[in-house]
Amino acid sequence: MFSGCLVALLIWGCTTVICLVNDNVTVQPVTTTTAMTRGHNETQESRKKVFGSQLPVACGINSPTCPSYCNLCVDVFGKPTMECLSALFSHLCLPVFTDSIRSLNTTDWCVWDKVSSLYSNFSLCTEEISDCLLIPWPNSLVEAFFVNIHSEFFKKCPTEEFSDPPPAIVFALVITPICLIPVMVSLVVLKTKNGDGAS
Repeated sequence: MFSGCLVALLIWGCTTVICLVNDNVTVQPVTTTTAMTRGHNETQESRKKVFGSQLPVACGINSPTCPSYCNLCVDVFGKPTMECLSALFSHLCLPVFTDSIRSLNTTDWCVWDKVSSLYSNFSLCTEEISDCLLIPWPNSLVEAFFVNIHSEFFKKCPTEEFSDPPPAIVFALVITPICLIPVMVSLVVLKTKNGDGAS
């Protein structure tokens, strides 16, 4: 019984998930399964009608800008792909981040309180666009954008490097439990040998 339910769950999960293979996106096909949104059931077809356009591919509905992103990807790339996602990141998210961070003094780039909101806004922008295109977030493209940002803006920031403690401290921390184990074992043996296991 359990294995039958597990197999059914795996089959259902594998047919409804978006797959990434070598960074090429296979978009989930338009189905008539229902989803709970805006307080009522609606099919994928009615999702398309809500936005006033017939999209040939599935499109997220978590933001009012989703249909624009999806239409752009369909018009330019034929469907939502990683190339389209990269173009949207490059033209919508990255310029806002770079302009904002360049407006700061370069010494402030390493102060987390000064850059955390800019960093979060960039992260939210990439997540929103990915969700609209039904591409899982985070993905390798998002990671590449963040690595590029770090190498451009944060590579000179000091990092706290941890070093090993002195050998004497390591020896004390290692030998203490080793010595305590035989003492505890001998105490247990003595207690049980005397027959006084109650105290």
